[in-house]
Amino acid sequence: MEKSQIYTVTEITKAIKFLLQDQFPGVWVQGEISNFTRAQSGHFYFSLVDEYTQLQCVMFQSENENLLFTPEDGMKVKGFGRIDVYEKRGNYQFYVETLTPLGVGELAIAFEQLKRRLAAEGLFDSIHKKPLPEYPERVGIVTSPTGAVIQDLLNILRRRQPSLEITLKPVRVQGDGASFEIADAIDAFNRYGKVELLIVGRGGGSMEDLWAFNEEVVARAIYRSRIPVISAVGHEIDYTIADFVADLRAPTPSAAAELAVRDRQELLTEIRHLLIRAGKSLNETVASSREKVQGLLRSYGFRRPLDIVNQHRQTLDEYVRRLDLSWEFRFQSFQEGIYSIQKRLDGVNPEAVLSRGYSITYRLPERQVVRKSAVLHPEDKIEVQFQSGRAFCIVEEKEP
Repeated sequence: MEKSQIYTVTEITKAIKFLLQDQFPGVWVQGEISNFTRAQSGHFYFSLVDEYTQLQCVMFQSENENLLFTPEDGMKVKGFGRIDVYEKRGNYQFYVETLTPLGVGELAIAFEQLKRRLAAEGLFDSIHKKPLPEYPERVGIVTSPTGAVIQDLLNILRRRQPSLEITLKPVRVQGDGASFEIADAIDAFNRYGKVELLIVGRGGGSMEDLWAFNEEVVARAIYRSRIPVISAVGHEIDYTIADFVADLRAPTPSAAAELAVRDRQELLTEIRHLLIRAGKSLNETVASSREKVQGLLRSYGFRRPLDIVNQHRQTLDEYVRRLDLSWEFRFQSFQEGIYSIQKRLDGVNPEAVLSRGYSITYRLPERQVVRKSAVLHPEDKIEVQFQSGRAFCIVEEKEP
């Protein structure tokens, strides 16, 4: 560029853009994620920062849709891409094509992120765990049709319960699309509705090999299954998201078969023990009842039943005699009480007093009983009542 030439803003921006494109066509950059956002378009916008500065970054949806984890603020990562200029604002930024966590692997981060999210939704809560049927007659299996796992399951299930009806839904258990096949198989068994228990799993392997059982689509299918699900993935040390959602986790596929059905020989042994105990209990009950019957036969009541009847008759007669005496005594006491009351009433009868020569004087016209002569005056009219008849008089004089 010549010193005397005057450039437009666009020309300067394009010149810088070409320089950066030439200098940094493909570069690895590491740092800590800050200000992460996901746009409605699906593009990721964030900054990579270190101790001294920051670099604006963008990762388009076409690039980030293959990420197994979701970037978060504070996560240390390394990214591969190109340095370019966003011409509209004149900002240079890092266009990320590949993003990889530092320290912890991408799968491990994705596993923990999904585990936290599903746990927060309650998919792992024990309240949602369905009890396994104690004696299932039909079992469904979701696994690969080839390999040792299906053979182990079939051998153990048939050995433990020869009459068991087993239905296999063959699926891929690793690779692209495996998780969708597993989820579809679980849904298909629920639509089928003729199995009482599901075993979902595969043999051991690396985290990458087991990843289909860490996919959200499988977790959702297990959670919505109306049929109880046993998760049987990998070895005892292997844990997957499916293990946390399932109604029961088996440490191995072989253990899942043992947990699914009771051993026929064990059941027969238990039945024999129950029959022995039932027979012993029945014999004890019969012996006890026989002893009670023999005791009754030896009793006085069975040997002399008429004597017992006569004794009860005599006792009844005694009760009747006592009752008659009791009523007679009560009636006599009642009569004496009435006689005593009658005498008391006769003693206070005014006619009885009049019969002894007394009389009752009333002052007229009020016909008030005269108790003292002081209440009378000459010419007062009075009525004198005798035992028989009465007389009407006029007071001529009185004495105090």
